[in-house]
Amino acid sequence: MAGLLQALVGASEKAAHIARLCRREEPLFQLLVAEKTGADRNRRFLQDFKTLADVLIQEVIKHDLGKEFPELQGHIHGEESNEFRNGQGETVTVRVCATPGDTAALLLSVLEPERAAAELLAAAVHRDVTLEDAELAGVALSVPPQDLAIWIDPIDSTNEYIAGREDVAPVDGIAPAGLCSALVLIGAYDRRTGCPVLGVINEPFFRRDPPDPQGPRPRRWQGRYHWGVAYGETRLSSLSPPPPCPAPCLVLSRAEGAAVLEALGPLCGHRLRFAAGAGYKMLCVILGLADAYVLSQGSTFAWDACAPHAILRALGGGAVALAGALRARREGDTGDPPELVYNCPVEGAAGAERWANRGGLVAYTHPQHLEAVLAALATVPGL
Repeated sequence: MAGLLQALVGASEKAAHIARLCRREEPLFQLLVAEKTGADRNRRFLQDFKTLADVLIQEVIKHDLGKEFPELQGHIHGEESNEFRNGQGETVTVRVCATPGDTAALLLSVLEPERAAAELLAAAVHRDVTLEDAELAGVALSVPPQDLAIWIDPIDSTNEYIAGREDVAPVDGIAPAGLCSALVLIGAYDRRTGCPVLGVINEPFFRRDPPDPQGPRPRRWQGRYHWGVAYGETRLSSLSPPPPCPAPCLVLSRAEGAAVLEALGPLCGHRLRFAAGAGYKMLCVILGLADAYVLSQGSTFAWDACAPHAILRALGGGAVALAGALRARREGDTGDPPELVYNCPVEGAAGAERWANRGGLVAYTHPQHLEAVLAALATVPGL
């Protein structure tokens, strides 16, 4: 399992490099957008885009992990279809080929006539990643990879990635929107129980190089990653649990309803913060910038939550199914609220909705904050 954890981190680093590369080539980036339609469309947005970066990153992660761990082949799932429509209206199946030249030729069928860009992307796809992380190298665990499956969100918060806003000022450390909320999420879960056990979050756009006093030059983005393990009694993470706050800060979606805002406001002294991207909001909880992420709608999916949920579990917290937790509370059940699981599609649903977290969620690090949120929301009609 230690080898698998290192492979997940390495895959996330390659993915982050590709995400930065695609944004750096602005003329290329304008060619990389295709509107999602049909069952793959997220109903929350008027326009929901997938980019070639999304598709390519997902296929690179599938390829690299499947090659190193054959037991995982067929059990690596992602948000995106690997079919991409090019400018001529032809459907191209994006995949990693045997050689950089073959991969470049395939990408050129999407990017024509941008041959140099296709070759640049192909080189990034086939590059070897070296991790210089002594802490990660020292992790020793044992669980058979054949017991696990993977959820990938190649670029969470795709709309913010496309918009590329770099000047959004954070509020108490939480960015309301912008490029920093675009993340690479890779989570592993137990095939039998659906419980998340490994998580990696990569921030490709964590910070930008400062201006060069010697003169103008490209200011490149620098990234960082976080990981967590929650398997059996083992709890390990690259992060330390954040300290609890008496009056919790809560992070929410701007689409949250008025009744929920009214119920939660007094709980946190109206320290309500808003941000884009489910993965980013969960990361805010992981980093201690917020004490809980509350979402009353079923607008997140397994690929959004699996990786951060594993890290939250490693830190002593979790992510509960909000509707189920409130229902159990009203029925007098005093046991642990139901956590999200990642192996059960929604019965009767189609397309992406099969993997929606129906009924919302609460992500937290300290149980007292979860309890306070559930108590505040228990009287909201319709939840």
